[in-house]
Amino acid sequence: MAIWFGKPSLQDFMQRAENTAISTLGIELIEIGSDFFKARMPVDNRTKQPMGLLHGGVSVVLAETLASMATFATLDPTKQWCAGQEINANHLRAVREGWVTGVARPLHRGATSQVWEVHISNENDQLVCVSRVTMAVLNRRDRPANAP
Repeated sequence: MAIWFGKPSLQDFMQRAENTAISTLGIELIEIGSDFFKARMPVDNRTKQPMGLLHGGVSVVLAETLASMATFATLDPTKQWCAGQEINANHLRAVREGWVTGVARPLHRGATSQVWEVHISNENDQLVCVSRVTMAVLNRRDRPANAP
């Protein structure tokens, strides 16, 4: 059974991502499962650090992007919204080229917070980074005027 509020759309989420860090880094949402969001990101000049490796901070951006999108998809947007509260990441393997793929799955879905685990893998399906993201679930009345 799906955990989503309504039926989330790849196209809707990618449209919301236009002209943001998400589109600038080339992050593409590629699949929404019954309990996961999956996206891919290129390892190129936008996402590498000076030594030619995937930048660890960019892996964190991918992880928080997935957790944020997934959390938002579980909420009734007329009543709630979400914001990142805490994130950690363990970088396990270097990547120099190609694509990485991240998959976010919930560890906890509570009334005021959600915790998501994000696994990022290389093209050989080897784990590159594992991240845990805590999302605050907030009432709509507390939402900033420019939030979606």
